[in-house]
Amino acid sequence: MTAAVAVDLGKTGCRAVLWSGDDPAQDVHEVPGAPGLAADNGVAAARAAVRAAVLPLLEREPSQRLAAVCVGAAGAAAAPEAARELATLLLDDLPADEVAVTSDAVTAHAGALGGRTGVVLAIGTGSVAIGIGGDGSYARVDGWGPWLGDEGSGAWIGAAGLRAALRAHDGRGPDTALLAAAVERFGDPDRMPSAVGRDGNPARTAASFAPDVARAAAAGDAVASAIVRDAAAALGEAVLTAARRIGGGDALPVTVTGGLTGLGEPLLGPLRTALTGSPRPLDLRPPLGDPLDGARHLSLDTSAPHELHVARVRRTTPLPLSPPRR
Repeated sequence: MTAAVAVDLGKTGCRAVLWSGDDPAQDVHEVPGAPGLAADNGVAAARAAVRAAVLPLLEREPSQRLAAVCVGAAGAAAAPEAARELATLLLDDLPADEVAVTSDAVTAHAGALGGRTGVVLAIGTGSVAIGIGGDGSYARVDGWGPWLGDEGSGAWIGAAGLRAALRAHDGRGPDTALLAAAVERFGDPDRMPSAVGRDGNPARTAASFAPDVARAAAAGDAVASAIVRDAAAALGEAVLTAARRIGGGDALPVTVTGGLTGLGEPLLGPLRTALTGSPRPLDLRPPLGDPLDGARHLSLDTSAPHELHVARVRRTTPLPLSPPRR
């Protein structure tokens, strides 16, 4: 029986799932993520993360033949050549007829809207808004990484919270509960810079502080509340820009997906408010599925409008009947 593997490779975590036929997914294997395809050694780090997530799934069914593997990878939109390189390397690593690599924002869009048109705001460690119109128009807004963009993302909120904590520690900024929260999570303020960079993925580490910022905001901390409001405004601007760029006059489906939605009302409430100013009617709806559903959808369907943004590499010789290489 043929099967497909879907992978959601983010900067925080890498999730993989094996689908066999029409059966629902049985297991999701998760490992740490990678800094992004556009980062230094991004392809090597992404390859290692995907292998670590996928190979254990295949070892449980060593005779399983894969029709396709689809990876939604952070940074792929900014580095399409790296996406194709990763697809080629993974075709050597995995027993699949083909490997497709695209942006994790594209798989998030396909999963959230079932392959249909609209705008999807994907917010996690990073942030990006993807719009796909009925005429095939495509808009990508932000997603430029933690140093040049990703405004309103988990890394952005966490870093802003840590800066505010250190300003309070110095006496340059107002008192805030964020200082005590930062000390509890990272220790001595004098060592916070090294603590944030210790694991080689400072964006992911900064994003781990975003829930602390949201909790402080929910408790009424003025500094934290301002940070979350600014994040919501930036995210709303990204959605409205994507909606404007793909055109059309009908109500446009919009959904929000990603791990940062777990912050709940402290972020989502101001975000809904930010979207009410749209000159075009927006139909805000819950997502139909997650990025893994989108990767599964794109693994075998080459007719979706998303295909223009997928690097797909097909095997030219038959697969040997052997277990996957470690």
